[in-house]
Amino acid sequence: MESGFFDPIMVSIYIFLLSIFVGFEIITKIPPTLHTPLMSGANAISGITLVGSLVAASVGGTKISAILGFCAVIFATINVVGGFLVTDRMLSMFKKKK
Repeated sequence: MESGFFDPIMVSIYIFLLSIFVGFEIITKIPPTLHTPLMSGANAISGITLVGSLVAASVGGTKISAILGFCAVIFATINVVGGFLVTDRMLSMFKKKK
């Protein structure tokens, strides 16, 4: 039995496409002076993603879900570490040189 307009896959695709559009519009309108604080906030959100991927890896009922969860942990960790390194580098540009 199909649920018509409220098919879960179509709703998920619609939300995904809408989030891409909204994210692009928001990012292009941000002035350069706000990039450093926003990077720090994005790193905090990536930390939440890391916690979620750890849960997904540990709860995996099948082997493929455990593998995908493990890949999510790796990618989220790379994102968090890389984001903090970029933020640290940007903040070092504002320090006075001795």
